Amino acid sequence: MDRNPSPPCSDAEEEEGDAVGNTVYSKHWLFSVLTRLIEVIAPAEPDRAASPEGARTELDEEMENDICKVWDMSMDEDVALFLQEFNAPDIFMGVFAKSKCPRLTEICVGILGNMACFQDICMSISKDENLGQVLLQRLCDSDSPTLLETSRLLLTCLSQPEVASVWVERIRENPSVYDCVCFIMSSSTNVELLVKVGEVVDKLFDLDEELMLNWIKNGTCRSVGPSVDDSPEELPDFKIVPCILEAAKQVRSDNPEGLDVYMHILQLLTTVDEGIQAIVQAPDGGKETWSLLYDLVCQELCQPDDPPIIVQEQKTVLASILSVLSAMFASQTEQEYTRMRKNMPLIGSLIRILQYMEGCGKRAVDDSKESEQEETGRTDVNEEDFHLKILKDICCELLSNMLQELTKENTLEGLHQGHLNEQTCSCAFQNLLPLYFASVESFLEVLREADQTLADNLEKRFPSLKVHT
Repeated sequence: MDRNPSPPCSDAEEEEGDAVGNTVYSKHWLFSVLTRLIEVIAPAEPDRAASPEGARTELDEEMENDICKVWDMSMDEDVALFLQEFNAPDIFMGVFAKSKCPRLTEICVGILGNMACFQDICMSISKDENLGQVLLQRLCDSDSPTLLETSRLLLTCLSQPEVASVWVERIRENPSVYDCVCFIMSSSTNVELLVKVGEVVDKLFDLDEELMLNWIKNGTCRSVGPSVDDSPEELPDFKIVPCILEAAKQVRSDNPEGLDVYMHILQLLTTVDEGIQAIVQAPDGGKETWSLLYDLVCQELCQPDDPPIIVQEQKTVLASILSVLSAMFASQTEQEYTRMRKNMPLIGSLIRILQYMEGCGKRAVDDSKESEQEETGRTDVNEEDFHLKILKDICCELLSNMLQELTKENTLEGLHQGHLNEQTCSCAFQNLLPLYFASVESFLEVLREADQTLADNLEKRFPSLKVHT
């Protein structure tokens, strides 16, 4: 089925006391569906109970429609509380243990995911150690829809401050989660699933640096992973960085939000020395990571034919990408891929980003003046300014480091390709001074060898440079 059917029209109001909370849903109907669900996973017929396959592998249409209606209804808090009181989570535990029907497993995890949106129920689900372990095992499922709902449920729980630490600790103590997540990121082509799994990893790393360090160091031992027939299957020795890159490649064209998530995961890795080393000490020396990020900045994001306002839409993903590039450049200046003769287009892209930010800054000031009496409007502008400032700081740091590495030959090439001219150099100087004075001064000396006239013109525009020459 492509979508869940709408909840049923109920006659609950006709029977006094049958309505679930303040809804029009019938307690009797919900009770009957859950009872039938128990029968599905524990059939009474001796021949079926003795079947090596266990429960049926497919739901009949009526049962699937009814359980899907419960799935939709569980978004209502009164219904979710009723299901909790009826011990629905325990019934779902039986489904996970006995059912061979992927669709039924998906629906039951989905219902739990809806129930977990409510704080008290989420706390109850999270504190159930057996249920928690069973749910983590669902990450090793071979069914993509089930994996998607499991990831959604985990993200919901991790987003609740009251129980997040419970799940972090549980995941930290369960090594198979790492393997299952890496397996999904490295092999799945389901973009929706990859985005949701990425959000789970991003949340985990943001919540707990120790877990992130464990995952960075992981991949040195053989592990048991997902298998269609539930039999143990040895997986490769997964390394976290190649898995993240593979997932990023899958989502880059179809899901900008997903790309943002995976770039932020990489950025989080660079907040610890071990993470930077995991990136630059890969078998290819970090070349694949640099190549992907380089292409994103130079070929896809914030391009010359885009309007300047595009930097507002892309500010978070750009900040993550440039942060990783900056960390890599600072730690791997001897790598071939960081040689300046290959990176003049990147310098041009960095300056273009700064130019676009200047345009957005002027527009924000104009908008602020027009809405001086609107408190909310001013708050939005300030928030946008904050994110743009982060992007600018990261962009300037990388640009200053790259300008210091330029030779006369590199500079001549940049001038020839159009990445460097009076306009772009002026923009760079305007943003780098006075904080990165040494970098600008170093670049100006090289520029003087390549184009004396341009260097003189820039000195006139920025008198502080001339005083020191």
